[in-house]
Formats: sequence, C-alpha cells, structure tokens
Amino acid sequence: MSWFKRDKGDDDKLPKLTDQERRVKTEGLWQKCEGCRQIIWKKDLEANWNVCTKCGAHSRIDAFTRLKLLLDEGEFTRYDSTLRSNDPLGFVDSKPYSERLRGMQNATNLCDAMIAAEGLLAGRKVQICAMEPKFIGGSMGSVVGEMIMRAIERAIAGREPLIIVSASGGARMQEGAVSLMQMAKISAGLMRLDESRLPYISILTDPTTGGVTASYAMLGDLNIAEPGALIGFAGPRVIEQTIRQKLPEGFQRSEFLLKHGMLDEVVPRLELKQYVATALRFFVD
Repeated sequence: MSWFKRDKGDDDKLPKLTDQERRVKTEGLWQKCEGCRQIIWKKDLEANWNVCTKCGAHSRIDAFTRLKLLLDEGEFTRYDSTLRSNDPLGFVDSKPYSERLRGMQNATNLCDAMIAAEGLLAGRKVQICAMEPKFIGGSMGSVVGEMIMRAIERAIAGREPLIIVSASGGARMQEGAVSLMQMAKISAGLMRLDESRLPYISILTDPTTGGVTASYAMLGDLNIAEPGALIGFAGPRVIEQTIRQKLPEGFQRSEFLLKHGMLDEVVPRLELKQYVATALRFFVD
C-alpha cells in the first residue's frame, strides 16, 4: 500500500506559493456585505442580484444588470450607444476631461453614464434608461441629457411608458453650465410626456444625489427607491454646516424619505419588476 504514502522529500519538489500569489488566487471570489459585514461568496451574491442573503442589504449593480433584472428574458434593444461628449469646455483637472472620458469608455464599454433601451416589462413595451455609477460616478452631462430626451421622444411617438433608473453623483462638473442645462431640458421633456398622458416611473437607487435628484429623479408619476439607498441633494456635512444643526440618523436614506413624504414606496430589488408591472397596469390599462 505504498502508494498511499508520500515521501517528505516530495514537498520540496512542489512549487511554493508566496503570500502575494495566494492573495491573487482568491482575489475577487469573496465580498464583504456593507450591511452585516459578513464575507459572502461572490457568485452567491450575484445569483441573488447583489442582495445579501443574510441581512438583505442591497449592493450596487451596473446598468446592464439593472436592465436584465427589469426586462423580460433580460433582452433589450439599445439606442444612442454611439453618442459621445465633445468636451465643450476643454476642461482639465487632474487630467484632461477628454482623456478621462476615453478611459471610462474603455473600462465600461459605454459611451457615457447611461444605457437607453427599449424592451418588454411583463409583456408591455417600455422605454427605459439606466444610469451607470462606474462611469465618472454616474454623473449627468450633455450625453445623458440627450439620451433621456430622445427616450422621451420615442415614448411619445410610440405611446409607451418611460422608466428611468437613477444612480448618480449629480451634474458633471467637467461640463459646467452645459451639464446644469440638462436639468431644465429633461424637465421640459417630461412635461411633454405628462401632457401626452403617458406614465413616467422613476426608480432611485444608491446613490441618487445632486442635480439628478433636483430634476428628473424626483419628477416621476411614481417615485420609488430601493432599501437603504442614499438620496439627497447636498452631502450631510455641507447641510449641517449650513443650517448649524445635527441631522437625524439616516436622514438621506430611502426609508427616511418615504416616512417624510418624498417617495411613494421603497421596494426590495427582487420585487421591483413585479411592482413596476403592477403600477403600469394601473396607469395604462
């Protein structure tokens, strides 16, 4: 039975892994939950749409995953995927804005911080826009504004509902006033949608802040948010310094906003598609 025995000298012949190599082999396989701080097998988390199975905390998901979650069979037709900013100000901070854009486009395979698409939600055709938080913080520039306006125009032309999933740090500073103009531009477009008596459902996710919150994210016929989502205009520190008062715990989280009348509902991610489908039946049928 000698084949069950191993010569101690054989250990010296095996390649030895350094601490760095061990870390590389396991890197990216596990993720710490932001809620309960437990270590979770990443594939299990992704299989549950990035919702912790232990505490229910909602981790962020990208725009493509968001569309797959909401649309039937995860299938959709993209629009305006070649729109790109022309860097209207020639802006430079730590690096030229044009260079930053190219880097983000290569990293995310997106032209800007949004995917505009058309698909079926519970059998009903919808126009849907999903923001990508990894693209310069999901910030709203001229391309995002134009994508939303074109989605509004398609919704009006096709008599279809509009859904926008917000995940943004606000207006994009590298485009200055051009970015801020998108707030008025989109708001005017949504008024046209309202006059056409077509529903607009706004879904606010973590985070939804700045000029996005101050415009289209809060202009839905129905404003709903995911649990624990950070939603606000300015940051807590700025507000506290301005009003010189201590803010209540969690005052910019979706549950607090629901309690104080700024949201219509807080809906868990796994129930979101069914909730939106029910809402659309109420609005349209």
